[in-house]
Amino acid sequence: MAQLRPSTDVRPVTEFRANASAVLDQVHATKRPVILTQHGRSAAVLMDVEVYEGLLDEVALLRAVRSGEQEMLRGDVVPHDEVEARMRARFVK
Repeated sequence: MAQLRPSTDVRPVTEFRANASAVLDQVHATKRPVILTQHGRSAAVLMDVEVYEGLLDEVALLRAVRSGEQEMLRGDVVPHDEVEARMRARFVK
């Protein structure tokens, strides 16, 4: 994800309401999120769909890695030689 630029990427929600199409064009063109503020505080983040999907994919991968690490720490693993033998027995005839 591209680096956030506070000077252009933080906008009041009232400005977004008035210029929604232009803000969406900016999000799509720059691939940077826009932070919407309400009463001077962060209220929401608007981001490009492709960037969002990429973040979801990254989170899924990180969760899978963490799950594998936890399985290893518990000793819930199968040695490579055993997996290879099982695969050969099953698929090589």
